[in-house]
Amino acid sequence: MRVHVPHNLSRKSKVSYMALHKLFQLSTLLRSTVSLTLRRNVGLSAVLFNKAKNLDPIQQLFLDKIHDYATKSKAAPGGIVDAGPSYKKGVAEEITKLQRLYGTGDLTKFPEFKFTEPQLQEVAK
Repeated sequence: MRVHVPHNLSRKSKVSYMALHKLFQLSTLLRSTVSLTLRRNVGLSAVLFNKAKNLDPIQQLFLDKIHDYATKSKAAPGGIVDAGPSYKKGVAEEITKLQRLYGTGDLTKFPEFKFTEPQLQEVAK
C-alpha cells in the first residue's frame, strides 16, 4: 500500500511521516485484534466476572451439587459416594465369586508384575 506523502516536506520529515503512518497502521491492527479477541471470549469473560450471587438458578444448583459431592467424597475416601448397604453387599458377593474362581488374594488392588531380565548369549558367527 502506497502512502501519500506531501511533496513540500524535507527528506527527514518524509521518513518520519512514513514511520508515523506505519505505526498508526500497526496500532489499528493491534486494536482490531484485541477487539476481536475480546468479542470471541465474551462468554468466558462473563462467567469469570460473575460472582456466585449473580449466577442464574441452574448454574447455582450445579455449583451446589459439585460442592456437595466434593465434601461427600472427602468423607468417604476410597469408596463410592452415597453407596448404600445393598451396593456394598453386592460388591462383597462379587469379590467372593472372583476369589472362588481365581484363587485367593486381594482383588481390590491391581496386581504387581515382576519381570526378570532374560539371559542373552552372544552367538558367534
